[in-house]
Amino acid sequence: MNESINRPRRRRTFSAFGDVRKMPSEYEIVTHGQNWTMRDNRPSAFEQNPSSPPNLWFLTYRDQSPLQAENWEQFREPDSLTYRMYVNAQAESESKVHGVLEEYALLGSDTTFAPGWLELLGTLYTPSRYAVHGFQQIEAYIGYLAPTSYITNPAGLSTADFLRRNTTIAYRTRELQLAHPESGIGTEREREHWQEHPAWQGTRKAVESALATYDWGEAFTALNLVLLPTIDDVLTRQFGEVALANGDNLSWLLQSFLDADNQRRNRWSQALGAFAIRQKPESGKAIEKWVTKWSSLADDAAAGLGSLLESLPESPRTADDVAAGARAAREALTGSALGDEDRESA
Repeated sequence: MNESINRPRRRRTFSAFGDVRKMPSEYEIVTHGQNWTMRDNRPSAFEQNPSSPPNLWFLTYRDQSPLQAENWEQFREPDSLTYRMYVNAQAESESKVHGVLEEYALLGSDTTFAPGWLELLGTLYTPSRYAVHGFQQIEAYIGYLAPTSYITNPAGLSTADFLRRNTTIAYRTRELQLAHPESGIGTEREREHWQEHPAWQGTRKAVESALATYDWGEAFTALNLVLLPTIDDVLTRQFGEVALANGDNLSWLLQSFLDADNQRRNRWSQALGAFAIRQKPESGKAIEKWVTKWSSLADDAAAGLGSLLESLPESPRTADDVAAGARAAREALTGSALGDEDRESA
């Protein structure tokens, strides 16, 4: 009888979570412990010579990164998205995008733009796909090197967001090219803008520098906590607001729809930074150092793009206002990730 009483409780199918009484969620079941390179008792990331180039890469740029936590498997991203949930949500969002594209195409709205606004579309909006493709590559790298599938998954979905965004930019580029074949939109002129236009060089420097940043923690901080909150505030929020002021309701609507992806990425990025600092306070020093390093690049990028919003459209926004708005957006996110509000209240 005593034997029966002392018998250990039968392990459940979700015992990987430990001795838990609560049934894990669908999100946790399909996400937990899926990063094979972080398996228990591993001599190295991959089952090959520990001194092989892939193993040394993961050892140097992930395992020895200054960004650390006690247990990465305890991180949960705020939206708790699975791939199924993501696809369903984006399918609904894409229906809205396609709906407004069709509606405005039938109205012939692209033929009504003022010359200055058309020039801005061909100088700022359509060339932005080069920057967005760079963002996509960096986000994919962050997800690939991440120390848990709880980070890999949202990073992968954010990578898909950038592909979706570039698809929309490419679609609009072709529409504008057909409506204004003399404008240079959809030609090599856009690549020239990205590579040579003074207003784009701050952004190009920031993106290319981040592409050559191999430490996964610094890459995450540079892109998700500094560059994207700054540059996307210009390319998405502020560009959309200036579009509305210049009678381009379609661009305003599209940017509003796509900004939902940006806000979701900001949520999980802020949560990840705060999580790492709670578990390993010394991670906060690393993040602060990287934020300081990359903020000047982000500010230069915003100032350059702001010069286009000031000089080209008929209803402009000053470059100083653009830069200040982008800086405020970034500082709100980094301050939340670093726990500035908690430190001030203490």
